[in-house]
Amino acid sequence: MSAATAPSVPSTTGASRTGRAVLRAELILFFREPGSVFWVMAFPTLLLVVLGFIPSMTEPMKELGGLTTVEAYVPVAVLLSMIMAGLMAMPPVITGYRERGILRRMSTTPMRPTAVLGAQVGLHAVASLFSAVATLAVGRIVSGVALPTQVAGYALTLLLAVVCLLALGALISALSPTVKIAQAVSLSVFFPAMLAAGVYMPIQQMPELMADIVEKLPFGAAAQALNQATAGDWPDWIHLGVLALWTLVLSVCATRWFRWE
Repeated sequence: MSAATAPSVPSTTGASRTGRAVLRAELILFFREPGSVFWVMAFPTLLLVVLGFIPSMTEPMKELGGLTTVEAYVPVAVLLSMIMAGLMAMPPVITGYRERGILRRMSTTPMRPTAVLGAQVGLHAVASLFSAVATLAVGRIVSGVALPTQVAGYALTLLLAVVCLLALGALISALSPTVKIAQAVSLSVFFPAMLAAGVYMPIQQMPELMADIVEKLPFGAAAQALNQATAGDWPDWIHLGVLALWTLVLSVCATRWFRWE
């Protein structure tokens, strides 16, 4: 490409203004999808509210180490919002942009496709973290669930978990040529992810071998680390290491295989 036809490189101020415009547009589009807003930001909290109104769910159980079912499900509900964002909400959007040629057309303008991808990742990360805070608040107000006492460990686990889940979503977008394929792949990962996060059965109630396997997966490691931080302990470095390793591998693979068109 000659110098005369090459797109001009935007200045720092121009790039910043363009980035804010893209973020604003993606924010509007995000809230125009009521399904994504409900499943990412409202459903985990509503699930916890429903469980809190069932008397048997608020009684301590020996098999849960003295925790109530609601207490055991708080980290599960926190992870559920991230799974919804990383697997069900974000991949179809990014894949759809590429399938319709939007990313390719953007690459020829001062508005770079990376701004759209960054906005998508940022929006879903913020939505997931907002849902996590809402879940903790509702659990405390409705069911009296204790707030995490190891705040730094809890926050570190949350950040690692949300980055890991969004990296998985980015990898699904990278490997899926169409929206339908992205939705099929996301759905095939969605149910095992919920199992590993403890949606169907808290990890404390799983058979030993199954719990050992689940703790090697990002969702299981995150659930256990959140449980430990809630109890006041620093999360086990093995769980944090599992999360960090999965995040690194998924991010490298997504970067390696992602295509703009």
